[in-house]
Amino acid sequence: MKWLEEQRDPNHPHICTIERIVDETPTVRTLYFHDPVLADVKPGQFAMVWIPGVNELPMSVMVSDVGGQAALTVRKRGESSTALYNLSVGRQIGVRGPYGNSFEIKDGKILLIGGGTGLVPLMRLIKFSNSSNHITVLMGSQTKDEVFFEEKAKELIPGSNLTVIPVTEDGSYGEKGYVTDVLEKLLEENTYDAIYTCGPELMMYKTVQMANKKGIFVQASLERMMKCGVGICGSCCVNDDLVCRDGTIFDGDHLSTKSEFGHSHRTKSGILEEI
Repeated sequence: MKWLEEQRDPNHPHICTIERIVDETPTVRTLYFHDPVLADVKPGQFAMVWIPGVNELPMSVMVSDVGGQAALTVRKRGESSTALYNLSVGRQIGVRGPYGNSFEIKDGKILLIGGGTGLVPLMRLIKFSNSSNHITVLMGSQTKDEVFFEEKAKELIPGSNLTVIPVTEDGSYGEKGYVTDVLEKLLEENTYDAIYTCGPELMMYKTVQMANKKGIFVQASLERMMKCGVGICGSCCVNDDLVCRDGTIFDGDHLSTKSEFGHSHRTKSGILEEI
């Protein structure tokens, strides 16, 4: 079996069977399946996930407590994500990869800013980080019902080295407002060795701007339309970068030179439109 995994072609779909499903919120669930290759991906890497008869889409890989097991956390939104969300235990999916680079994890006092399913690569970052790091996590969502991974983060780093701050737009749980509002306050009162973010691009854009202004090392995991995952189709470009090939992780200095970051992206047909 180990030999088969070592010989596996990352560009050819590997068929996996869904073994367990956990409902995180009314619109988000995590699907677990056996896959030793994806179970060991670095924080920030992604897989292309094929839903038979529907489509293929890029997904960050969620951590699992079970050895050799990988997971996908999906919110039902578009046709493909809803089809993946609606799959049941025993159904099969195809996965290929892993693709992309990974976060450069610094030591010291680090800050994570995640929105929605953008928390997925940040959970893996927590798992891979030095246990002596002090990590603060800002978790953004619209309402209390949509808050998830709060307990999962605490499981990954138990004790005083982890601070979780839920932020809801309606104020129904934790801090009220946007995560960038809370981030601004934290940066006024604290110093950090590194900041990492993943989620809605406007949130990441503001995060990178604030970090750059403070001279803090920052990295963001970008999301774009991906059809191939291997740098051929060009759908995921940000100016002259391809997110699947050159990212998905980019540092703040690099992103500050990209006029499309935080402002525009390409649709499925390749048309450039405002974010």
